[in-house]
Amino acid sequence: MTTATNRVKIFDTTLRDGEQSPGATMTHDEKLEIAELLDLMGVDIIEAGFPIASEGDFRAVSEIAQRSKNASICGLARANYKDIDRCWEAVKHAAKPRIHTFIGTSPLHRAIPNLSQDEMAERIHDTVTHARNLCEDVQWSPMDATRTEWDYLCRVIEIAIKAGATTINIPDTVGYTAPRESADLIRRLIETVPGADEIIFATHCHNDLGMATANSLAAVEGGARQIECTINGLGERAGNTALEEVVMALKVRHDIMPFTTGVDTTKIMNISRRVASASGFNVQYNKAIVGKNAFAHESGIHQDGMLKNAETFEIMRPADVGLAGTSLPLGKHSGRAALRAKLNDIGYEVGDNELMDIFVRFKELADRKKEVYDEDIVALVQAGAPASEHLKVKFLRVICGTEAPQSADLTLTVDGEDKQVTAQGDGPVDATFNAVKQIFPHGARLQLYQVHAVTEGTDAQATVTVRLEEDGLVVTGQSADTDTVVASAKAYVGALNRLIVRRQKSGKDTKEVSYKDTV
Repeated sequence: MTTATNRVKIFDTTLRDGEQSPGATMTHDEKLEIAELLDLMGVDIIEAGFPIASEGDFRAVSEIAQRSKNASICGLARANYKDIDRCWEAVKHAAKPRIHTFIGTSPLHRAIPNLSQDEMAERIHDTVTHARNLCEDVQWSPMDATRTEWDYLCRVIEIAIKAGATTINIPDTVGYTAPRESADLIRRLIETVPGADEIIFATHCHNDLGMATANSLAAVEGGARQIECTINGLGERAGNTALEEVVMALKVRHDIMPFTTGVDTTKIMNISRRVASASGFNVQYNKAIVGKNAFAHESGIHQDGMLKNAETFEIMRPADVGLAGTSLPLGKHSGRAALRAKLNDIGYEVGDNELMDIFVRFKELADRKKEVYDEDIVALVQAGAPASEHLKVKFLRVICGTEAPQSADLTLTVDGEDKQVTAQGDGPVDATFNAVKQIFPHGARLQLYQVHAVTEGTDAQATVTVRLEEDGLVVTGQSADTDTVVASAKAYVGALNRLIVRRQKSGKDTKEVSYKDTV
């Protein structure tokens, strides 16, 4: 009987209904690859396409049918002999072939072929009988079932069962129903329609109101034992029930939904990414299960909890869906615990004082960047705290125009005293360096000025390296900032700070370092 088992079949229609998404057409080779991944994943039925739609669709369904090792291979057919014959030609070489035939049964859909209720009932009987004469496994769908009159829906389902349908699919074609209705509909059909307890009821939900997953799970509780779904929820309009959502919901909440599937969930992420690539439909970042942020935590409170016990903020393990581990992306909401963990991950052991210094500079950077990458953290560590605080950049504003010279307004804190100057140069960096030399005259020669972007994007950090030489002493300053000119000023000042320290260690007075005005 339908309700006697807790095993739920997964019917994947990514290659049929999913490909009907505008702009989501896949190549022949991509269809074959995705079908193979679905087969290896443990999907029970693969709806490989609509064979009558085109020669390309026919060839894809036919080849998938021949290649399949485990799953039933299904083709879609409208309620006419030509469609059904073409479908059978495509799937007949499968180890487990299935014909899926359908017709719209709601008042709105009956008006399209202009059939009366009796005329449609007769066509359903004839076409399902024809399909069953060709194939032992026949699925029948009353399209727009959730908007079909109750009495008529029961009538045509009984006809389809008597004609030989082994699976009755109840489509919520336009995503109109709600979870309670979905469960009640399946339950009432099983209780009411003669022979309903001898076949499998399936549910096919669309996501127009964002309830596809909820409706599918409710239908299972009502007695459905097959869920029609797609990878990433791909499908017409707002999409279909997402395979990864229903499968993981049944796995994670087995306590209240004691149903099982045959899907190997560790293969979910791989096929999700492949479908996204083939279809050209990128997965939204906050998509359940397979979104980039599904196992990512930026909030400091969340990151601290995750580092202590992953169960504080994750209800499933990343490995369950094929991910290597949790992601703790660093941003302005991150705390010291997450920063220390990231430093450890990338090979840096730091003391509490150094961590605090890096954390302060990390927060300053995070306020200017959407996401702080590993490379950004490395740049912060390598830039390090200045050797001394004799000089510190307090304010910098550069004015750039199409005609030279450029100008820089700079305020430096020199041994606790703020000094301000405006200087010009051949470019913003040259003007900035001239301003530094006006405030803190020195005889050091610029040996190297180097800039490279740490990460990609318009908000990428620029790491600037400056090397100065004076009287045989060579010092280097490095700084990273999303503003290249600011990074240049800080690197230049950092090198001067190191030069001052080197002079002090050599026994020379600091003032001797700044004996020349080279401007």
